[in-house]
Amino acid sequence: MLLGLVLAACAAGAPQGVRPGIDVLLDDSLALVQGQRVGLLTNRAGVDARGVDDVTRLREAGVRLTALFSPEHGFRAQLDEENIGHGVDSATGLPIYSLYGAIRAPTPSMLATIDVLLVDLQDIGGRPYTYVTTALEALKAAHAAGVPLIVLDRPNPIGGAVQGPVLDTAFRSDIGMLPIPMRHGMTLGELVRLGNDLLGIRGRLTVVPVAGWSRDAWFDATALPWIPPSPSMPSLESATHYPGIVLFEATNLSVGRGTPIAFQVVGAPWLDPEAVRRALGSVPGVALADTVIVPVAPPDGKYANTTVPAIRLRVTDRDTYDPVATAVRLLGAIRARHADSLTIVAARFDKLAGTDRVRRELWAGRDPAALAVGWDAALAGFAERRRRYSLYRSELP
Repeated sequence: MLLGLVLAACAAGAPQGVRPGIDVLLDDSLALVQGQRVGLLTNRAGVDARGVDDVTRLREAGVRLTALFSPEHGFRAQLDEENIGHGVDSATGLPIYSLYGAIRAPTPSMLATIDVLLVDLQDIGGRPYTYVTTALEALKAAHAAGVPLIVLDRPNPIGGAVQGPVLDTAFRSDIGMLPIPMRHGMTLGELVRLGNDLLGIRGRLTVVPVAGWSRDAWFDATALPWIPPSPSMPSLESATHYPGIVLFEATNLSVGRGTPIAFQVVGAPWLDPEAVRRALGSVPGVALADTVIVPVAPPDGKYANTTVPAIRLRVTDRDTYDPVATAVRLLGAIRARHADSLTIVAARFDKLAGTDRVRRELWAGRDPAALAVGWDAALAGFAERRRRYSLYRSELP
């Protein structure tokens, strides 16, 4: 019932512009949290339409915050560490419980201090990202403790297109728990709804949707502030390439971590960018150019503080650009040119791709374009499933 009321408010909210879930909650649905002890799972990208952080907004509205929780990269979204410890918020004195450290879900003792858990995390539209997993693990734990969970939703920054292979559940991991494609076109709230059913969690879940947003609207059409949700996601351009270029994390090429163009480049000391680009030819929706990068102490240690040649990608047509198919074609071209230099960590690559077929078929010499065509049937099936969990209309036919 409450969710229906929130949805009605969203449908009427377009004249006010795009409002993320935190604004909708405080403007239209404050009854969901009034008079309760509230926990908040978020990071620095959890802000309202003006860029004011959730903690400030909730406390100003009289909401009784009693605990904070943080995902990968920490509460400030600035850490690249495998184990992040707990802390204290200096502004409020509230405990910050890290869910990306020794534990990956709230414990019963943590949940004993709250009556309801809010989740406000900016997903980026690419499956290999831990925030959906963190939200689902929080939902499992909250359900076991009898605590309802409310997702304050945010736009998918790269729109509603679906591209790339759908995850084979044999390759389920912390960077992909659900059978969704590399580029899924869903919001975090929709994905948690999907996971609540598919994983059999049956948690008490409410999603407060974004007001005034349609699925096909890109982030730069919303007038919302872009605040990097993780250290190597500096811009919308980086998020656009991420669903494909992330595959190179499992190779000995750098994706520019520690630079302002992270995930917009691939580079290595042995790379011949011009030769690779010639072999690749034109790619729909994206321009490729030679450049150099100097990764700054990236967490994977690839070529830190070393000047390396690289290929830079810039989107020229969002409607035709497929970052996953492009990445597979690029990887094939690099392998053809640099077979003796290119290395790949097979298990990590398969976890990122959500299947071993991409790696096996590419290494067997299959045409990358033909490989991408093979994803179409699974994508059509996913698009049908997505409709059952959709909270937003699409402007596309």
